[in-house]
Amino acid sequence: MASKSYSQFQAFKALTLAALRSIRKSPSAVVFTIAFPLVFILVFGYVGGNQPNATKVGLLFANKNDWQNLLGNQSDFEALFYKDTLELHNALKGGKVDLLLESEQNNHGSEIEITSLKLGLEKAAGLQAAISYQVLLQDSVAVQNLEEKITFQQKIQAGKPYQTIDFILPGQLGFSLLASSIFGTAFVFFNLRQGLVLKRFFASPIRKPIILLSEGVARMIFQLLGALLLIGIGYFFLKFTLIHGWITLLTMLFICAIGLLVFMSIGFIISGIAGSESTIPPLSNIFTLPQFLLAGTFFPIESFPAWLQPISRALPLTYLNDALREVAFHGASLWEVKFQLLILIAWGILGYFVASRTFKWE
Repeated sequence: MASKSYSQFQAFKALTLAALRSIRKSPSAVVFTIAFPLVFILVFGYVGGNQPNATKVGLLFANKNDWQNLLGNQSDFEALFYKDTLELHNALKGGKVDLLLESEQNNHGSEIEITSLKLGLEKAAGLQAAISYQVLLQDSVAVQNLEEKITFQQKIQAGKPYQTIDFILPGQLGFSLLASSIFGTAFVFFNLRQGLVLKRFFASPIRKPIILLSEGVARMIFQLLGALLLIGIGYFFLKFTLIHGWITLLTMLFICAIGLLVFMSIGFIISGIAGSESTIPPLSNIFTLPQFLLAGTFFPIESFPAWLQPISRALPLTYLNDALREVAFHGASLWEVKFQLLILIAWGILGYFVASRTFKWE
């Protein structure tokens, strides 16, 4: 009687289930995937409040000094300058600014004279902020005896509030994927190799790709369930914005899956070059810590010094965070965040190329 052929699918299923049980019992996996980001989400969602400390005002002036001379610095308002009217109004519609102040100007020889100030606001930003800002402007105009030259126009349009949780949750979600993927993959495959488990697998009919695939699928299932939990807590308890509901949720999970695959390549690299288990944390932190601080996890990259921003924009987590925020709050499609996804994929191609040269089976 002929022996039954060995089923690679059954091996894959058994290894995936075993990997899932191992991940579920791992304290570090639970901490990085759920506990750690959840603490920050709750802190910023409840303690930090849902509104930024300062009202963001989008400004369009031919000369920044004109605005400084007109109003100067006000601690209750954060000034953001834009290049053209379309960019400014898109920022208001998208919730990136709460108010806009646009100047109309006439040229008189070598001088540019401000003749009109348009004050626009989102309903969600609150009328009080707009009234306060207009009072400040009118007082400044009066003090400088410009009342006859400058007129005010106010336009109110419907909008949605951009809350702190809308910025923080995607950042924490991205960092959760980054840390869990790198630390988890690096530790798992290093220990499998050191414990001669991989060597025992070689004695069986299981193919090498099946071993990698089962671990990857198990980690993806666990991470995406963790992401779903974090998004659910944010949505139901902290009013996190999912602009198109289930479509937005599924799009975010798809982007998370891409990010997870990219970051796992770094875990494979570290597991291959680590000389001992004790070297894995410092090697992993070299890659994760700068991104935790600089990739827009807690603060917008625009708030960093100008010399630091190019470094932030070179990090893959920056593009994952940006894509998640654009999809969740602004309703962007996958095509509209294609630039961010292409950067992530480029990092993944580079990562797996290096991993193919450094990863060790024995």
